Amino acid sequence: MIKVVVCGALGRMGTIVGRVVSESSTCRIVGGIDLREGTYYGTKVVTAAQMETLLAEQDPDVVIDFTVAGAAVENVKKAARYGAALVVGTTGFSPSQREEMKKAVEGYVPAVISSNFSVGVNIFWQLVKEAAHHLGEYDIEVLEAHHRYKKDAPSGTAKTILEIIEKEVGTRKTLYGREGVCERGNEIGVHVLRGGDIVGEHAVLFAGNFECIELFHRAYDRAVFARGALKATEWVVGKPPKIYAMADVLGLK
Repeated sequence: MIKVVVCGALGRMGTIVGRVVSESSTCRIVGGIDLREGTYYGTKVVTAAQMETLLAEQDPDVVIDFTVAGAAVENVKKAARYGAALVVGTTGFSPSQREEMKKAVEGYVPAVISSNFSVGVNIFWQLVKEAAHHLGEYDIEVLEAHHRYKKDAPSGTAKTILEIIEKEVGTRKTLYGREGVCERGNEIGVHVLRGGDIVGEHAVLFAGNFECIELFHRAYDRAVFARGALKATEWVVGKPPKIYAMADVLGLK
């Protein structure tokens, strides 16, 4: 059995990850990390200050992190020091934070780090890449919507979409929303919605003269992200120590 510790255990995603992992036949939860102490699928939840003690006691195979960027960086560094593989679904990292995680991981432990663990979204990214490769002359707009409590905007998934498009069409100005009198240029428009309990919606519009192509992904339940994280957890154990993407887990590269 793969021994798992979940960071952000008592949060919105952490509780769903815990349920999916605990119901699997391959993994066993041996502890959780959160802002407060508690219990978690038959194990204890400790605070970040006690994380290293928990890691030493339980010796987990994998640490799963769905927290916030600042906490996730520290969790990654601690887990790597104790030799645990990583599955990180936290978003909102700055370039310097990504570099910190890279230094902690590469050469030490394997880690799957992705802005979205949904299998559907990863296929969606492939479709965006293919469309952008052939439709680089079209006007391009990116839209995303999430629940009212999501802190980072645009979403990590939307940022990944922009990175994919840029690799295919070259560097373009990114315009976040529009206001006033502004004629459209060669920019990529990005539009963000926040409200209610929207799980996650992403769309890319390629608009040319006389036709439009729209690619759309809508998540109805956070369990799709948790199931992807479980797939990554089962896959990452024993892999060479470096950073992987969910595309590696799914064999899309």
